[in-house]
Amino acid sequence: MKIVCFLVSCFLFFSCNERTGEYKNDLATEFSVYSDTPFEQEYHEGFLVAENSSDANNVRAISVDSDANIWIATKDGIYQKKATDPGWRLIIDNVDQGPAYDVALDASGTVWMATWNAIYTHKSGEVVKMKGPKPPIAKIVCAEEGIYALGPHGIWLFTEGAWEKKNFDSARSIRAALSDNNEGLWIGTDVGLYHCSDNETTVYQKNGDLVSAYVKGLDYDDEGKLWVGSMGGIAIRNATEKIGEKLPQDGLPNAHINVVKKAPNGTIWVGTNYGITRFNPGEKEYSVRLSSRWLMNNEVRDIAFDNEGNAWIATAKGVSAIKKKQMTLKSKADFFYNKLIQRHVREPWIVGRSKLTVPGDSTTIVPEDDDNDGEYTAMYLAMESFRYAVTKSPEAKERAKKAFDFLHYLREVTEIDGFFARTIIPVSWEDSHDMNRTYTPRELAEEIVRNPRQKPVEKRWHISKDGKWKWKGDTSSDELCGHLFGYYCYYTLVADSKEKERVANHFSKIMDHLIANDFNLIGVDGKHTKWGVWSPQMLNHDPEWASEKALNSLELLSFLKFTYHITKNEKYQNEYLQLINEEGYLENAKLLHHTNPAWETYFDIYMALYVYPPLIKYEDDPQIQREYENHLNEWFEKNRKTKSPFVNFAYNYLSGGSDELDASIAFLKDAPLDLIDWHIDNGKREDLKVVRKPILEELQVALRPPSEYRTVRWDNNIYEAVTGNPSQEKEPVYWLLPYWMGRYQNLIETK
Repeated sequence: MKIVCFLVSCFLFFSCNERTGEYKNDLATEFSVYSDTPFEQEYHEGFLVAENSSDANNVRAISVDSDANIWIATKDGIYQKKATDPGWRLIIDNVDQGPAYDVALDASGTVWMATWNAIYTHKSGEVVKMKGPKPPIAKIVCAEEGIYALGPHGIWLFTEGAWEKKNFDSARSIRAALSDNNEGLWIGTDVGLYHCSDNETTVYQKNGDLVSAYVKGLDYDDEGKLWVGSMGGIAIRNATEKIGEKLPQDGLPNAHINVVKKAPNGTIWVGTNYGITRFNPGEKEYSVRLSSRWLMNNEVRDIAFDNEGNAWIATAKGVSAIKKKQMTLKSKADFFYNKLIQRHVREPWIVGRSKLTVPGDSTTIVPEDDDNDGEYTAMYLAMESFRYAVTKSPEAKERAKKAFDFLHYLREVTEIDGFFARTIIPVSWEDSHDMNRTYTPRELAEEIVRNPRQKPVEKRWHISKDGKWKWKGDTSSDELCGHLFGYYCYYTLVADSKEKERVANHFSKIMDHLIANDFNLIGVDGKHTKWGVWSPQMLNHDPEWASEKALNSLELLSFLKFTYHITKNEKYQNEYLQLINEEGYLENAKLLHHTNPAWETYFDIYMALYVYPPLIKYEDDPQIQREYENHLNEWFEKNRKTKSPFVNFAYNYLSGGSDELDASIAFLKDAPLDLIDWHIDNGKREDLKVVRKPILEELQVALRPPSEYRTVRWDNNIYEAVTGNPSQEKEPVYWLLPYWMGRYQNLIETK
């Protein structure tokens, strides 16, 4: 990672934002910039060997030849996939077809195949069944001295055109075999590690020799150390003794190790019954690949590498390729942006996740409504606003306006002055989330006892006046917070005078609605929506709203501050000051970072993020401004551990610094290209402990890189242990928004 640091004097000075002309006070420290250079981006391709054959997809071993053809040994036999062909061809058929156990290539390009009834070779298109070793054959080792065949009936060496049976005294349960590069073999068995040569056989099965005696994986690292994978972990040995080990707590997601393979770059790949882990010898850090995002099945049997360094993986249900290609953050942004526009925008310009009618099959994508369509279209609006501010692209400006037009329409479609809908769908849609329903008196009693604040809404969907749309009511606080962030970015970075007037007119109507209704959102039934409550009467005096008191107080102050700034109407400033001076809303807000753990939710991090900009940028009272700056700093110190680029770049936008730039860039690089919300159960990983931190209500694990947890949407808890819905493909705004924020702040420099 190329980070350029600039040391700036540590005193209070005035800086001018060259794009907006806004002045702010900065206490500057070390300032860093990332120069966007190519990096290796991993991605997955999966292959079924045969659609309707579990035996063919039960892959035991894999190898890659010099022409990038893939060879596999399966329960059904030996198959080959040519580099230019997605399909698989059975190599040994008719009466000789049957279970195969290993496949290997020698230096001449000959393919050696271990099967139930013989050793076979393949050279120049010809398959030869060899006589000699007694089948079945479990493992093949290609060594300088010849080809070894190992099985329950013995060990043979093919040299100078003939097979010779070796008198190696090893166990018959052959699980792994490796040349020692000195005319001997390392053999992993159920009862220990054997080193066999013509001179002697040595067995290692004492407790100090290995992690355990059940050995299934062997390979050397670049320093010549032998990595021995067994049940329970990995022993790292030199020529005479164990000198180190890797146990589950050191990075193994499962104690059942099936294969150990060194990649061309020196990384050690370890395949287990629950995914793959990769180690760089001598380092503590590791990376894990599991779930359908990366593997056809989590049970990994074998690993091979092609000439490009791509990993080909034999699993219990097919073949996976974890490939890599050179990308920059700029090219990754282009990739995600194309996906976004092609797959995640529906009429009239709603941006959100999409549905996969066949879970995990990206070809079955269809549009789908979401409770938070407005909020996430507002995040898209913010993204396009930053993109326009950086590039001055007419396209970005046009699309930002389309997003604002949709959010504007959400208010107009309700025909309730100042009240806005959650989302809209075409009236022709028969299915949607939260269909209209009724409650019996008994069901209603159950709901209210479970949650006295519960508001059972029977009619969620309403028909628009023109008959084209259904609009969804019961709008929530997170919708308004998200809208605010989008409006702020659009108003500040994109809008001309005419559009600024539209924003001011639109948002002031929403604010007037709140003021007229004691700061609550009032729906079609004349009552406040389930979550749309900012009333002093309720936040300060109803104990059931104690959990929302701090955050909602902060939100309302931001709504009013933004409205005052864009309208210059003193009534909003007067309401704002009254809430601070008479209702204690600023004091309420100070409690946000010290709330009762039972009340904390992960998404509150981002609800606060949405509302900070107007408070930090527009407050001109020095004392109140200091309170907001302290609040922001406390929020960041609490949440920087999430390594979220959205948190980091939002904070840097408001503070003028470059905090956590390394973490932000690492996230942007590591985030997978695959947007399917694959089911990921990190709770089963033995390298992680399931805890109730940072959110007491949920089962979570320690933070891992984004390639190891569910596809991101910032309202989802990234620590959660068991998550994912492969019937959904998420929109990539989560990545694009912080990327363009970093570009706007000149923290990411492109060529």
